[in-house]
Amino acid sequence: MDKKTDARVVQLLKNKKNLDENSIKNCFSQAAKKQVSPIPIICNIHKLNEKEILEIITKEFRSAYLDLKGVSIEKALIDKVPVKIASYYAFLPITLENRNLTIAVAYPLDVKIQDEIRSHLGFNIKVVLSCEHDIVEMLKQYYGVAAEMVEKIISQKTYENVEAKIKADEHVDDLEEAVDTVSVIQLVNQIILEAYRKRATDIHIEPYRNKLRLRYRIDGILYDANVTPEIRNFFIPILSRIKLMSNLNIVEHRVPQDGRAIVKVGDQKLDLRVSFIPTPHGESVVIRILPAVMLFDLEKLGLDEKELTFFKELISKPHGIIFVTGPTGSGKTTTLYACLSTINTNERKIITIEDPIEYELEGITQIQIASEIGLDFAKGLRSMLRHDPDVMMVGEVRDLETAEIAIRVALTGHLVFSTLHTNDAASGITRLVDIGLEPYLVASSVDAFIAQRLIRVNCPHCKKEDDDPIAGIKELIARELEFDDQSLIKIYRSAGCQACNFTGFYGRTAIHEILIVNEPIKELTSQKATSDQIKKCAVVNGMRTLRQSGWLKVIAGVTTPDEIIRVTQSDELMPEQMPKEEKTTLEKALAVSKESAPDTRFAADEPKNDVLQKQRVAMPSDRRIYGRKDDRVYIRFKIFKAAKGNSEVNFEPEMVMVTKNISAGGLLFNITEYFAPGKIIEMKLELPDDPINIECLSKIIRCQELVANKDYEIAICFLDLPNSERRRLSRYINQ
Repeated sequence: MDKKTDARVVQLLKNKKNLDENSIKNCFSQAAKKQVSPIPIICNIHKLNEKEILEIITKEFRSAYLDLKGVSIEKALIDKVPVKIASYYAFLPITLENRNLTIAVAYPLDVKIQDEIRSHLGFNIKVVLSCEHDIVEMLKQYYGVAAEMVEKIISQKTYENVEAKIKADEHVDDLEEAVDTVSVIQLVNQIILEAYRKRATDIHIEPYRNKLRLRYRIDGILYDANVTPEIRNFFIPILSRIKLMSNLNIVEHRVPQDGRAIVKVGDQKLDLRVSFIPTPHGESVVIRILPAVMLFDLEKLGLDEKELTFFKELISKPHGIIFVTGPTGSGKTTTLYACLSTINTNERKIITIEDPIEYELEGITQIQIASEIGLDFAKGLRSMLRHDPDVMMVGEVRDLETAEIAIRVALTGHLVFSTLHTNDAASGITRLVDIGLEPYLVASSVDAFIAQRLIRVNCPHCKKEDDDPIAGIKELIARELEFDDQSLIKIYRSAGCQACNFTGFYGRTAIHEILIVNEPIKELTSQKATSDQIKKCAVVNGMRTLRQSGWLKVIAGVTTPDEIIRVTQSDELMPEQMPKEEKTTLEKALAVSKESAPDTRFAADEPKNDVLQKQRVAMPSDRRIYGRKDDRVYIRFKIFKAAKGNSEVNFEPEMVMVTKNISAGGLLFNITEYFAPGKIIEMKLELPDDPINIECLSKIIRCQELVANKDYEIAICFLDLPNSERRRLSRYINQ
């Protein structure tokens, strides 16, 4: 830095911003040691706006300020300015017109430095000021990650014997400590440091023919990192350095290897999980980045009030099993850690067995699986019982032996947490039965199955309401959430900005599907019902599906419809993909559809005799949980009416109607006026030759106009029908 320039800037800030001169000079000293611009340091200490300070300086130096956000630079210009020149003088080339090169710098350049740049490049120089962070990020964007370091190593020819050099230092203390040291050690450090700064959870280094690919996984999505092609020359030294950090064999390239390392970034320690696999063009490596210490809070998992209440009730039980299900990378372990942290008190002994241990939890005994010495989940579980635990966590139930031990542990008075790899909550039941568990054991020991997915969150810095959403998306959301007025639904999305790396997303949250194993679910489990039947029954009993949970996040502005469709695409179909006869999830569960007339699986020309008619009643459609019977039965009901300013329960006058058909899940009848879906009904069903009426609360799920007679067909589902009454109704239907 030039002393005359520094003196002018110090005096300018002292006069314009009334800053203490000694404080400003101290900031300049810090900047000189780090070889960076003093402006960001001054702004950080004195809580000033960097753009505002730069605009004040440009007026003094008769220059201009340029906001680099949205600026695009031609590749031809990047090719004309070598990375070693741009990085050494810390400038970004902007435009080149008639041999006049405009460059952006974070601090005014003196005449001598401008002359040096002019002599190196052969262009006349025009200087504009920009924020230092923007310049650094755009240098990485256009030249590649660690491009200047690769250029320095090549120019110094230090890479020829680099393997011998990196063996001398097998420990990384601080990734930021010596980033300017020209070596492959610091090249690896910079790759990891860049991943951490971009919020990446994984680093992928993949070799191909004559090419090395570097990718970062950010918010669950892989993004290519721009790297200079010359980095391919350092592929073997990079792998050797990572292996040394992870205490792996650097001469073994034929078999997979797994290791771990701990590095430091500022005050933050990072736990690196490293995995190597052999490929035709060399070893591919993935580095997972985990904070060494992490705080887990149940209330920060993305749960709404209803789901949070469910969770707290579940984890407060003294015994039973809770399974969290979902694919790899859906946050299952994080959810279990949050549950354990919530109930981790001095009065409880908590033991976990995991593969691997992702985070260290204070006050909890954690066991690492070691299959090479015979320590698997089943063996570890048996040993854990001898340590008098109150709560146990099994990383994953993979086989019958582990499942049986976990089930019996829960039945003997322990609370057990575990995970399963299934697509939804209902599939967890069938998965346990498929691996060999007796259905009665599953029904009697498991409290709940919780399916989970991670969704990306709209960037708060660039989020705004979407004026032109996907065609039909509001209708879909309104139908699946049973909203009466879709105009109230607002959809938000983010355009992309520097804060979110122009992705439109910043961070992730979870959506959940909580299946409580209540009496109806236990009965279906004992009958070895399919996962579809179990899911339909759970929805009838009030379970919110993953898709519905996601739509609520969309309405709240947390995420976009595209993100929900991406992570829940196997749950429900979009309108254009949905068969005509399919209705909403709740209607499917109750088998209330347009063709609710007799079963159409029989040919039209078959004789319509009494035997066939009985077969049709006894053989419900494959999509239905309960048998359905076309029958005229009297129903008395009153529709709930909300009274403003009155907390008492009010109902409309009682009505008497005749059903079209009935099942143990709900019924159909015609009425002359329209009632909106979602309304609650107090119902009495008068079965023939039965003096005792069936009484329960019900809910209108569909009210469809009939063109033929201008009536309305209403479909209702039973909400609180006791299991004994449901069986009584089933017996009547099957008569």
